[in-house]
Amino acid sequence: MALTLTLPTADGSLSPYALRGSVPAKPPAGVKFNRIAYSAAHVVADPLAVVDPWLQAAVDWDTTIAYRQHLWSLGLGVAEAMDTAQRGMGLDWPTSLELIRRSLDAAKDVPGALVASGCGTDHLNLDEVKNVDDVIRGYEEQMAAIEKLGGKLIVMASRALARVAKSPADYERVYDRILSQAKQPVVLHWLGEMFDPALAGYWGTSNVDAAMDTAVGIIAAHPDKVDGIKISLLDKDKEIAMRRRLPSGVRMYTGDDFNYAELIAGDGQGSEPMHGQSDALLGIFDAIAPAASSALGELAQGNVDKFHAILGPTVPLSRHIFAAPTRFYKTGVVFMAWLNGHQKHFTMVGGQQSTRSLQHFAELFRLADAANVLEKPELAVQRMKTLLAINGVE
Repeated sequence: MALTLTLPTADGSLSPYALRGSVPAKPPAGVKFNRIAYSAAHVVADPLAVVDPWLQAAVDWDTTIAYRQHLWSLGLGVAEAMDTAQRGMGLDWPTSLELIRRSLDAAKDVPGALVASGCGTDHLNLDEVKNVDDVIRGYEEQMAAIEKLGGKLIVMASRALARVAKSPADYERVYDRILSQAKQPVVLHWLGEMFDPALAGYWGTSNVDAAMDTAVGIIAAHPDKVDGIKISLLDKDKEIAMRRRLPSGVRMYTGDDFNYAELIAGDGQGSEPMHGQSDALLGIFDAIAPAASSALGELAQGNVDKFHAILGPTVPLSRHIFAAPTRFYKTGVVFMAWLNGHQKHFTMVGGQQSTRSLQHFAELFRLADAANVLEKPELAVQRMKTLLAINGVE
């Protein structure tokens, strides 16, 4: 018998909905990929902490680390303390460093576990940042702290740099300094303004092609210090154009939560093998982890049609979760973790569970069912009914 519940519809009315999806495809134990695949991972708030949720971060460490262990068990790497973990939207730098420390410690018990950690300048008071030297010192402080723990760096885009830089040359100066000091190759991170309005005009210009010239030039000057670059512009053509320009051995990590399936599959074009495909560093992988792992396993076996059959249906869900205002996508990611039983509550650091409407959650539920990513359908229905009841829908 089909599971049913009553959901709000686009016109504001209520209508019965019957689940028709299947549980996620489960990858075989020890699944192998032919792409590097990081999932940016969310944090689980501690709803019992005595804090002011909008002002203080309280994390349920055990459940947060358990979710990373779940991702590793599926063969996915963890991109730690990134924007998916609400970096800059509820998660401060001291808590981020503690998160990085705990993740790196947990990874030691998992053979082959990948962890790369966000390094930024978010501990700086923007009103006190006067010049590029202040930004460099900010990056260096976080670099030193993460590298002391043995961590690999993801050099995050800096709100402070976007604020004080006067030209592309300022970006070149900052990144030249940071890359020259890095102890191991880093992942650079280009986050578009749809994810963070404070990053508008990054690389010194609002012209994306000109910005790309600057970023490629910085990478070309330090190819041995750059593992790859993640770009989150939600523009597949820009990503493809940039990956074909990267130096040999430098990876393109797709951060395109609208077009990831086709970008990972690749087009096979370019002068170097990696120029024809993207690796992955994606927030959506947190929400669809079993399906992502299964699809990547099929791709590694040369089963491209099966890859698309598994991952393709998740794209409409991802586009909904990452719909404008895109910066609120974290709410959908955590909602999925709650529906799937990976945490006991739908409470977020910074009170961010309030950033999306009941209508948004209802459509997310329908799309998750259609994408075959509801891991425990009965539990998902029960929890969706709880949310509906809280909002007056009995």
